[in-house]
Amino acid sequence: MISLLEEGQSCWRIARAERLSVIIDAADFFHYAKQAMLKAKRSIYLIGWDFDTRIRLEPGRKDAQRPDKLGRFLNALAKKNAKIDIRILKWDVGLLSSLTRGETPFYILRWLFNDRIHLKLDGAHPLTSAHHMKLLVVDDRLAFCGGIDMTAGRWDTREHREADPARRSPMGFAEAPWHDATSCCSGPLAAALGELARERWKTATGETLERHVVDGDPWPEDLEVEYENIDVGIARTAPEYLERKQVSEIETATLAIIATAKKTLYVESQYFASRRVAEAMAGRLREPDGPEIVLINPAGAEGWLESKAMDSARIRLIKLVQDADTRKRFRIYYPVNDAGTPIYVHAKLMIADDRVLKIGSANLNNRSMGYDTECDLILEAGDDQPELRRKIMEERDALLCEHLGCSRADVRNGLKQAHGSVIGAIDLLNRDTGRGLRPVPVRELTPAEELMAESDMADPERPAGVTYRTSAFLRNKFHRRPAGSK
Repeated sequence: MISLLEEGQSCWRIARAERLSVIIDAADFFHYAKQAMLKAKRSIYLIGWDFDTRIRLEPGRKDAQRPDKLGRFLNALAKKNAKIDIRILKWDVGLLSSLTRGETPFYILRWLFNDRIHLKLDGAHPLTSAHHMKLLVVDDRLAFCGGIDMTAGRWDTREHREADPARRSPMGFAEAPWHDATSCCSGPLAAALGELARERWKTATGETLERHVVDGDPWPEDLEVEYENIDVGIARTAPEYLERKQVSEIETATLAIIATAKKTLYVESQYFASRRVAEAMAGRLREPDGPEIVLINPAGAEGWLESKAMDSARIRLIKLVQDADTRKRFRIYYPVNDAGTPIYVHAKLMIADDRVLKIGSANLNNRSMGYDTECDLILEAGDDQPELRRKIMEERDALLCEHLGCSRADVRNGLKQAHGSVIGAIDLLNRDTGRGLRPVPVRELTPAEELMAESDMADPERPAGVTYRTSAFLRNKFHRRPAGSK
């Protein structure tokens, strides 16, 4: 088996995870993050697209340790521990949305001049680029890396109940169901993510942070360990900016995963707007023995501009892939809850057969491949790791259980009846009403939408003046030319 992971190509670094677990949906993430931060001795790094100090970490739980609102919780940690250093790095443009949605400037102004909680607004990026990676690192001994922001509208359970009273905005308004994913790790992998967080801080502020080496184990008490002592790749996206060269490890890894999937490629993403990714999928579907590809998306993008740009691009790319799919091995769905309400998909993960699991902040859009800052983790199982392969397959099956509202046994039986076909199992287990997966509709675009779909205004691929360079790693190692290369 040819490895997908190569430092300097498909990943920044390969590091050992003493423990690693995948966490689905923000109710669990917020709960475990709170436990870990309560154990912090010297440092907490919060690196993200957005933070909202008003959100509750454990809404609806009467036994939740107080204070529970994020801002007050972090203040309490700083007050309790005179040695702690809390660093919050937030995308500078995200500050505008914080103020317009009603977030009080009290914590923002206070933390800008605090000696234990240091908030900085990260403007070290090209025009309209976003800092999109989501990291939480505790004492360099534990780290969360994934797609969940600690902000309003993210909290939900895997049940995605209709009108869940705990799923409310800080202003008290009901929030829609939301599906998301992240990971928790310890060991050298967590330390490497701590190093990445400090690099981000230095790029944004010019300040070099000291690494604190401490004893202790901040692993959350009730978080079950899924993987032990495995090597994990850290892949990044970062646009060329000042002295920094273009970093496109995630795009290289994504195309390599598509190129090497044998039977099934299962993907969850907020968007489907990268032409290179779509063309790579289409190429595999043209092969007589290519893999099935199952893509889980939201029903539609949020906001007027995103809907016009991203949904139009998605329709164009769905048609591109469907035209290549003469053997009907491609499906794109959106999930609904028991009441039939669409569940917004914000998760960013990719599972190829029983061999590869990629999870992080990167979507299948141009920005995530080359224009925003992103961070993904990649697990790869070898032929001599049957237990790791089994667990990767279980991750996919657990997600099918969640989306279809059925048991693990149901999914296993469905796969058996469908002779291992995920599409066949979904067809058997899906229901016309209630919890399930619905096909993303495809329609004809208006002339204005056609122009928007072709525009890179909302979803640029690279900063101005930076040309796309084909990946010799993909071409030489996997004998496939990247989609769109010359």
